[in-house]
Amino acid sequence: MMDVTSLRETLATYGQQHLLDFWDQLSDDQKQHLYQDLTSIDFEEVSRIFKESVLSPGVVFDDSFLEPLPQEVRESDVHLDPETRRKYQNEGLRQIATGSVAALLLAGGQGTRLGVKYPKGMYDVGLPSHKSLFQLQAERLLRLQTLAGELTGNECYIPWYIMISEQTKEHTEEFFEKNKYFGLRKKDIFIFEQSTLPCFTREGRIILDDKHKVARAPDGNGGLYQALKEGHVLEDMELRGVKYVHVYCVDNILVKMADPTFVGFCVSRGAEAGAKVVEKVTPTEAVGIICKVRGAFQVVEYSEITPSIAEATIPDGRLTFNAGSICNHFFSIPFLQRVCDGHRLKHHVAHKKVPFVDSSGNRIEPSEANGIKLEKFVFDVFPLTRKFVVWEVAREHEFSPLKNGPGAKKDTADTARWSLYSFHRELIEKAGGQIVTTKNTNGNVNGYSNGTNGDSNHVNGYSHADGEDEVVVEISPLVSYDGEGLEPLVSGKTFVSPVIISGKEITHSEKNGISNGFH
Repeated sequence: MMDVTSLRETLATYGQQHLLDFWDQLSDDQKQHLYQDLTSIDFEEVSRIFKESVLSPGVVFDDSFLEPLPQEVRESDVHLDPETRRKYQNEGLRQIATGSVAALLLAGGQGTRLGVKYPKGMYDVGLPSHKSLFQLQAERLLRLQTLAGELTGNECYIPWYIMISEQTKEHTEEFFEKNKYFGLRKKDIFIFEQSTLPCFTREGRIILDDKHKVARAPDGNGGLYQALKEGHVLEDMELRGVKYVHVYCVDNILVKMADPTFVGFCVSRGAEAGAKVVEKVTPTEAVGIICKVRGAFQVVEYSEITPSIAEATIPDGRLTFNAGSICNHFFSIPFLQRVCDGHRLKHHVAHKKVPFVDSSGNRIEPSEANGIKLEKFVFDVFPLTRKFVVWEVAREHEFSPLKNGPGAKKDTADTARWSLYSFHRELIEKAGGQIVTTKNTNGNVNGYSNGTNGDSNHVNGYSHADGEDEVVVEISPLVSYDGEGLEPLVSGKTFVSPVIISGKEITHSEKNGISNGFH
């Protein structure tokens, strides 16, 4: 039975009585839906969260609070000697082979900026294979299982935990089922749901998505820790014997999930938690930095530091605070258990476009940010670590996020696709192959120019000028995880773009009489 009188009193107490403005216009089913929706909200708690997050003054850290990362916690894959890299990689593969490593995908975001109504993981960036982000990641796991098995002789499987939200749940589950889990075993994929919070106006009024429905949004990737506990995910990990978890975001097309080198580095250091970073090269780049704040490791947003900190340099001219966070983390299970046992994370404000019902009952799709979503960040647990390490990687090899729709200046399907092509081209050349194209600019064989000159659309060390041919190079993750196994296929051969390596056969153009030797 619905106690609408008591509900009205509760709403009035917290200034949210407008949520029942259309009550008399609703059908019985709609009234039931709205009543259940509203009574599921802890108004005292969400009011507290809003006040603490929105009404408190913005944080700008005093320069004296911040210290750059100590060198002893940081190692760089960019400058690592081959022997040490091989040691870390083999350690990671051995951990994978014993079932100790899981991959955990953060996929609860709604893709508002991308402009689609389905999960980002389903997005097709326009590769020749038309593989989605989900498929690319699944195939990397399959390849990694093979590599770990070849090293140890063990048959091994990597559990894949996927955190979704109310908004992405149905689409994600249907997509995996339709595609037969991309060759992975269904029992090795654990899909779990994070919580949501109401969306607010800037004045603190909860937004109605429809006359009978509250506008909600996932509680950020930091909702992971509550979801791990409430979704019994940690219990599943313990039953499987998982000791270490690699956590990453869905939108990075270059992500190396369960990266054995990263895992091996963290395990060798005895770390509770670790983070991959890329070098921040300009003071104004909109990326958080990992540093120490009052003695504790923390990610500090670019908007929270003073210009003097952002612009500070070391003698060689590089930024002092240059460890750019890319939301790519390692955690030990004991650390996650400790974090999930009662630690409350702060919420952050995200200004977003939130559809709403106006005073006349019309549903409006706003053209600019009109609402506030409250989110927790996955990296806000770093200050709780007792042993923390940082692994620096090359941006052009490991980080190219897909965040914005067509027409944006960065982080689009185009930039993600170019990044993958560029990386795969580099892998082929490193293995002894060569790629050419028919359109040649600035004297370069493939129409790309190295460096950061004034050209537009600069992506990962290459400049893609309007009207140029794309140098299309796609290597299936089932063939190579990180360049291994390519030499027998490409060494000493010249290929004409587009080049697609999906197995032992290589598909490419046959222009100018150049052949790759495969028939």
